[in-house]
Amino acid sequence: MNDAKALLDRFLGQVQGAGSATSTPMSDAGGTLGTLRQAAGQLDLQGLLKGKGGFMAGSAAGGLAGLLLGGKKPRKLAGTALKLGGAALIGGLAYKAWRDWQANKAPATAPAAAATLPSPEGTAFLPHSSAEQDDLSVVLLRAMIAAAKADGHIDERERARIAAQLDGLELDPDQKAFIEAELAQPLDVGAVASGATTPERAAEIYAASLLAIDPEGAAEKGYLAMLAARMNLDPDLVAHLHANTAEITANGTF
Repeated sequence: MNDAKALLDRFLGQVQGAGSATSTPMSDAGGTLGTLRQAAGQLDLQGLLKGKGGFMAGSAAGGLAGLLLGGKKPRKLAGTALKLGGAALIGGLAYKAWRDWQANKAPATAPAAAATLPSPEGTAFLPHSSAEQDDLSVVLLRAMIAAAKADGHIDERERARIAAQLDGLELDPDQKAFIEAELAQPLDVGAVASGATTPERAAEIYAASLLAIDPEGAAEKGYLAMLAARMNLDPDLVAHLHANTAEITANGTF
């Protein structure tokens, strides 16, 4: 698929990919997207994304995940670096959970007011080459689309609605065909889990799935439990992934 990395950015509500670390706001149809501040190798996630135009706020804000969720309210971040590429954002989330888990820290029991993600640059959570980042992005996109189908609401009629709206998003034909093909596939948690070629990749797949849906829904809980089991994720690592996702969606709603 052409430029899977850019398509992943669109799924995460981004209108452009990774950029330089600046404090210049970016805007789109959904409102202010936020600013990126980077210091001492840390991604500062405080004070970004105010108002309705939030992370994954829907197709008007460029978030394709919102389109896939239909009438549901997808996650919005209380603070996120939207000038990061989607693979770097998901990688940072999984990397933080991984480090906390390996350090035997207790998962946070309540969302923090803001969260700081470690940069995944130079780690197993973010490949160096563009080609490898594209390959990772395809895996994460499949995970997010599958998660959005977990409650069974994407039937033939819903796929037709999504296809009609995709026509207005100026996607590359190859990208559009990829989304439609993934939507048409029966939900197969084993196929999603097969993308977990390393333990780190498994954590990223789970993190991407968490960002795509409301993990408190009954069907979604069941799907996430099966996914974690198929990828042999340690329950404590899963708890950290949930806790860290809750931190970066602290003031968001479903």
